[in-house]
Amino acid sequence: MPFVKIDLFEGRSNEQKAQLAREVTEVVSRVTEAPKEAIHVFINDMPEGTYFPHGEIKKKN
Repeated sequence: MPFVKIDLFEGRSNEQKAQLAREVTEVVSRVTEAPKEAIHVFINDMPEGTYFPHGEIKKKN
């Protein structure tokens, strides 16, 4: 049962996230030969100010 976690800065529409989840599911199913029903995609909307690569705040582009 594949689990896929995707962290994105918030701001994508529900339609964009749904499309991303569908396409990721397709790829994971094809590569792993797992049935689509067994694939779980989690999309985490990260608010700006919660990501600090190299100790520096990262802002949305």
